[in-house]
Amino acid sequence: MSDLKVEGFKTGDIMAGLSQAISQFSDTERQAQIKKTNGIFELNVKNAEGKESTWTIDMKKKGEITKGPAKPKADVTIMLSDETFVGLSDGTLNGQKAFMTGKLKAKGNIMLATKLDGLLKTAKAKL
Repeated sequence: MSDLKVEGFKTGDIMAGLSQAISQFSDTERQAQIKKTNGIFELNVKNAEGKESTWTIDMKKKGEITKGPAKPKADVTIMLSDETFVGLSDGTLNGQKAFMTGKLKAKGNIMLATKLDGLLKTAKAKL
């Protein structure tokens, strides 16, 4: 899944790892995670150089991660910096704190955005 990696973005490496973790789920685990999360996340990430890249985490139908905008439309779009996503994924940054301090912005179903944290933790435990 190296097609998820983007030059200059640590998020791409994390997404590749997350995708690998999801691919290691058994069908039962994947269906349970899809049922629990039930949403499509679109992450618009900006790196230190100001470049932007987009990833989609589909935890509604397929249980997969792709590069690029969500198709169909995302339930929640999250805008954040590369560093903020790294902090969220390694657990050094709390998602709600990031949102309250403006490090993370969300459009759409904001309550769904809170489920991303649980998904990251579940995948991290799998790796």
